[in-house]
Amino acid sequence: MVMRGTLKPLKEGRHEAALFRRRAVVGMLAIVAFLVALGLRFAYLQVDRHHELSLRSDANRVVTRPLAPTRGLIYDRNGVLLAENVAAFRLEVTPEQVKDIDAMLDALARVVPLSEDDLTRFHATRKGKRSYEGVPLRLKLSEEEIARFSVSRWAFPGVDVVPYLTRSYPLGAEFAHTVGYVGRIDEDDLARLDRGDYAGTSHVGKTGIERRYEDRLHGEPGYEQVEVNADHRPLRVLERVPPKPGQNLYLTIDARIQEAAEVAFAGRAGAAVAIDPRNGEVLAMVSVPSFDPNLFVNGISRADYAALLADPGKPLLNRLLRGNYVPGSTMKPFVGLAGLEYGIRKPSDTILSTGEFHIPGQSRGYRDDKRGGHGRVDLVQAIAQSANTYFYSVALDLGIDRFSEFMRRFGFGQPTGIDLDGEGSGVLPSREWKRGRMNQPWYPGETVIAGIGQGYWVVTPLQLAHAVAILAARGEPHVPHLLSAAQQGFDVAPVPVPPSPPRPNVMRNQADWEAIELGMIEVLRSGTARGIDRDFPYVIAGKTGTAERFSRTDETWTSISTSPIERHQVLFEAFTPAEDARIAVIVALEAGRSGAHDAAPIVRKILDAWLPGDLARNGGTPAIGGGTASGGSRG
Repeated sequence: MVMRGTLKPLKEGRHEAALFRRRAVVGMLAIVAFLVALGLRFAYLQVDRHHELSLRSDANRVVTRPLAPTRGLIYDRNGVLLAENVAAFRLEVTPEQVKDIDAMLDALARVVPLSEDDLTRFHATRKGKRSYEGVPLRLKLSEEEIARFSVSRWAFPGVDVVPYLTRSYPLGAEFAHTVGYVGRIDEDDLARLDRGDYAGTSHVGKTGIERRYEDRLHGEPGYEQVEVNADHRPLRVLERVPPKPGQNLYLTIDARIQEAAEVAFAGRAGAAVAIDPRNGEVLAMVSVPSFDPNLFVNGISRADYAALLADPGKPLLNRLLRGNYVPGSTMKPFVGLAGLEYGIRKPSDTILSTGEFHIPGQSRGYRDDKRGGHGRVDLVQAIAQSANTYFYSVALDLGIDRFSEFMRRFGFGQPTGIDLDGEGSGVLPSREWKRGRMNQPWYPGETVIAGIGQGYWVVTPLQLAHAVAILAARGEPHVPHLLSAAQQGFDVAPVPVPPSPPRPNVMRNQADWEAIELGMIEVLRSGTARGIDRDFPYVIAGKTGTAERFSRTDETWTSISTSPIERHQVLFEAFTPAEDARIAVIVALEAGRSGAHDAAPIVRKILDAWLPGDLARNGGTPAIGGGTASGGSRG
């Protein structure tokens, strides 16, 4: 039988073996090449990039959390607590751990109430934070809200309840304009703050002492390294560097005097300032009406803020620094002193007050405060009786240039330099001011009315108090200040506060001061505020001021003619003991009958509150007996 088809040749063994060897060598070389490449890659990663990759690994395993420092406390001069830290809890979101922020917020709002204000502040704060930094969402959680969230915690990765210290102001509105308040950090704050220094910090000083001494109060942040699992749940703390707490501040303010002043105002709009003339320490600063600073700490609601803005009393206005008052007759001691300093008057010189003053060559008359005038008066009587005519003539003889130059020595027309932000400058009448403001020349009649604190005059209560303190100190100026001492922790000696540089005395002749002092003493003994010093152990020197708010010729004056309390801004300035002053006080009310009737009694109550502390410091013995005059008062 014959087999048909093609026969395959038999494989040659040697050829097959050679082919296999070639293929084995190539395969082996490929494997070796891959192993070498892998080894080189391992070497590159483990040696050359070891530090970088180690850090990356730790970043996935270890989270660095900033630790906010404890904010320093604020006390008055006697240790009364004005600003403290209270334990609270907040909801905090870490954005990088949340896949859908909006969906999370919608779901979370069904567990813990979130207001529109909360969401607005959260989104605004988030813009200034890094994705791995916690962003506060809801502050001051109640126990019930914490419990509800804890039950649903598993559904909200990246959201935690975080304990923190929130600011609290125990005395509330009483110190709102002086101590100020803290608030949530916003975009404007981030633009001026070092983000590294404020990592983990949610609040910053917004106004008052809280803002001015932010660098002392804030402290230095710390950090901790926390090991976490794949879900970023903390496992253990690897390293912790504690934060450095802020300094505790002690102010020159005396809370007793502050409270007495607040009560004495009885809600009437105005301001009061008390200063120690010997060193510029501010003993009390009251702006009425005020507001509760606690409303602002964790974000004031729109409704509350709208109510403050709509309040006709303007509680948010810091009248101490930015209130505009016409000083009126409180300027007369300064004008009289200017006449003595420039040699155009002697204390014994007299003028005849007939009820009207005329500039030579002019028919227009400038009224005195008393119909028919005061008769013949010298400097002491002119101050005591507040005789306009005397000071009209002094101002006219001085001329506006010398007048303005002298008043500038007492700080008028410029900020005092107090350690608070936002201080106004007021208006010191001068030729330069009018030219720059109105592009008009100065007229002699404007000098005349400037002599009684009217016309273009505008002062802030702090300016006037500063000027009175300089006068009380016989011309020796001291910059008003609030910070007395700073303390780092509880076991460290107080941090010294550098004193302000000395300034030259503003008076050339100390004998001139004695005539002014005598005139201001007579204000309380026989003048416009007689009787205010009754039973006070020290001699008080003072001066009333009453400035018309409305013109006598307009419709407003006519409509309030039956309500004289609304007609005037009223003021009173005083210092005591007169011969060696330890306190200078001013009170300015936006509406009243007269300085003697309305402002002077408030000053007396402030001095009564100050007196026990002063007697204690001086062994309980007054330096000199007080006035004994009796009778009513008039402005």
